[in-house]
Amino acid sequence: MTAISVTKARENIYQILADVNNSSQPITITNNRGKNGVLISEDDWNAIQETLYLNSVPGMAESIIEEGSEPLEECSVYDSDEEW
Repeated sequence: MTAISVTKARENIYQILADVNNSSQPITITNNRGKNGVLISEDDWNAIQETLYLNSVPGMAESIIEEGSEPLEECSVYDSDEEW
């Protein structure tokens, strides 16, 4: 992971934001007090939040893993008229 000082981050914030969004690679922003931060794109943050939520639902991860091994030809075809 790339690390830059808070001073450099302040000088180049627009370019750093563009880099983080284009590469999806987080950047550690360091300071001399030992309290660093990590900058990630909003899309990556939203994906992390969704993953955390799905992992908090009991049995969800196991269900996804189990269903992921189902052969494609056995999967149902989406029917928009199907009642839920």
